[in-house]
Amino acid sequence: MKIGIGYDVHALVEGRPLILGGVNIPHTKGLKGHSDADVLVHAIMDAMLGACALGDIGRYFPDTDPRYEGISSLKLLERVSELIKKQGYKMGNLDSIIIAQKPKLAPYVDQMRHNIAGILQADPAVVSVKATTTEYLGFTGREEGISAQAVVLLIPI
Repeated sequence: MKIGIGYDVHALVEGRPLILGGVNIPHTKGLKGHSDADVLVHAIMDAMLGACALGDIGRYFPDTDPRYEGISSLKLLERVSELIKKQGYKMGNLDSIIIAQKPKLAPYVDQMRHNIAGILQADPAVVSVKATTTEYLGFTGREEGISAQAVVLLIPI
């Protein structure tokens, strides 16, 4: 078994869609980034890559490469999953959390879990997505950005 941890953060800005776990969430702001800036999926990818000591997502999908401009992070997760399979592993369990003051994310969590599980060819029962606020503290509390953390357990294929 291999265990990895991932973290990501993006600023909230006007004029961008808010994509989390592959779900387009109605909100007045979206996340700034080269791709769709899906912090949840980015944290998951970094956790998977880290578990296999393969670096981070910037190594594979640099923000200077026009091929990744606006790309769905779910497509990038698919590529990371392939890299992990080449190492002889697959996702066994995932625990993740989105840290955002607004919007309320509970109505979208099940769809996020299913989107991620589908890409990773896993049972949604082993994909945990949670959301929390920071009680108005820090950059997330001031609604300047959203962050996410993920921990994955990889198991041999």
